[in-house]
Amino acid sequence: MTEQLTIARMGHRGDGIANTPAGAVYVPYTLPGETVTTEPVAGHPDRRNLLHVDTPSPARIAPVCKHFGVCGGCAVQHWTFADYLAWKQSLVVEALGFAGITAPVDPVIDAHGQGRRRAVLHARRPGANLLQVGFAAPRAHHIVAIDECPILAPGLKGCIPAAWAIAETLKTTGKPLDIHFTASDRGLDVDARGSGPLPSARLTELARLADKHGLARITRHGELALQRTEPTLKIGRADVPLPPGAFLQATTEGEATLARLVLGHIGKAKRVADLFSGIGTFALRLAETARVTAVDGEASAVKSLERGIRSAPGLKPIEARTRDLFRNPMVAMELKAFDAVVFDPPRQGAERQALELAASKVPLVVAVSCDVSSFARDARTLIDGGYKLTSVTPVDQFRYSYHVEMVAKFER
Repeated sequence: MTEQLTIARMGHRGDGIANTPAGAVYVPYTLPGETVTTEPVAGHPDRRNLLHVDTPSPARIAPVCKHFGVCGGCAVQHWTFADYLAWKQSLVVEALGFAGITAPVDPVIDAHGQGRRRAVLHARRPGANLLQVGFAAPRAHHIVAIDECPILAPGLKGCIPAAWAIAETLKTTGKPLDIHFTASDRGLDVDARGSGPLPSARLTELARLADKHGLARITRHGELALQRTEPTLKIGRADVPLPPGAFLQATTEGEATLARLVLGHIGKAKRVADLFSGIGTFALRLAETARVTAVDGEASAVKSLERGIRSAPGLKPIEARTRDLFRNPMVAMELKAFDAVVFDPPRQGAERQALELAASKVPLVVAVSCDVSSFARDARTLIDGGYKLTSVTPVDQFRYSYHVEMVAKFER
């Protein structure tokens, strides 16, 4: 049964929202002001599939990718860029408003640059003679086979044929295989997850494959399978070796933009704590002017940071510590030693660490976040503890998605 709807506004995940007597209804790939024909989604009374755009919005444009609408990687390729950026800014404003926070929110900085430098391709063999390699379909478990992705950086060139070759070599069956690619300065770094043990014959096949596709390293669930050269990344002055499956900012331009904002807010602080420091995205840059204590829960990231420090003479001292800041946050007494604190937690935010910061006397806190909801919660905690939120800058390095990064400055 089809239904004609008028889209009233854009949802937080990039779906158009229509108001109906039964409540809000979500329709992907639509835009505010459009009249569309839809059909029900089984088991989801508040969702519809788009069948046809009857009255298109003037803001509708042609998508840049032939897989858009089938592949689940992008949500809003069909929207003019200016409207898209304004929507991303509104996501931050609305999340803060929901937390009872009124603060100036800058226009979104576009930091897509040359594109994403990390990608996860999925492989599955649903039949004996059928292999699928690509991205997950929207809100589904099946894989959409792809042969190109225009949002990937040049450094990931070749990752799609390499993923097909790896999937063929690892003989994946019904169980999905996830193949994580990272563009390092020395070639593609690959971490395969979901494969069984690798016998010596298969390792020999992978070695030939790595030579053919120019892969720097292949690991399986983080364990080394083979390495042609150690993958590294330049961060500030340092050459940092990458742990398998290492977390990096999504784009090179995004990392540079976030670092520029963080350093601008830190100013002349001489003693800085970098919490959830990872491999040193901020710490290695902060140490050009300040003594830094870098703390992260991943021992492999801290080890990489320590090696990076040794490759960059002339920096001020960096003390790198392994510590689970979710279970064991730095407490107010420890924080009193610092002029400023930077914290950049994973998507779930830093609830316990924010409580300790709120109880501290640190004069300046710079928060970096990739999730508007957890950011707003942690910002509320800091404000309730006496901080003033003086700056929020959204940064877009996840083009065509609903994800948005933020850098915020809190002052006492």
